[in-house]
Amino acid sequence: MAKRFVGACSLILALCLALSLRMAQAAEGTALSQGGSIFVPVYSHILIGDNARPFLLAVTLCLRNTSPSDEITLVSVDYYDSQGQLLKKHLDAPQTIRGLGSVSFAVAESDKQGGTGAKFIVRWRSSKPVSQPLAEAVMIGTSGQQGISFASRGQHQPD
Repeated sequence: MAKRFVGACSLILALCLALSLRMAQAAEGTALSQGGSIFVPVYSHILIGDNARPFLLAVTLCLRNTSPSDEITLVSVDYYDSQGQLLKKHLDAPQTIRGLGSVSFAVAESDKQGGTGAKFIVRWRSSKPVSQPLAEAVMIGTSGQQGISFASRGQHQPD
């Protein structure tokens, strides 16, 4: 009887720890903020083959407002190369995204300036605390009968 009790207590403790971890992960994913920066790694090309030749990729950056009802404002969407040099400012003025809205920005497949270490830095703000936006990039390229595609997700950075 005592072994069953200890076993049941161990099981309950393990379930409580798992639930606590899951709740902490969920809370981390729904952090509220009034703005910040997002670092999004992208590739204008990757290197393939023994000779490490460039395989060109088109890049689509998609920014999604995860708040169901509140607007966010994109302050800047800047594209940098592997050396950290600014290549292009994708916004001339702040742009508002409605609740659950999204907006995309593209880098042409023929534009190989960014390199294998290209990145976007996205700055955003909101008039009140909201769930942080989601930033994802999809890279795709084709050459002859070969094609490749993959995605990367942005990371929120402290201001």
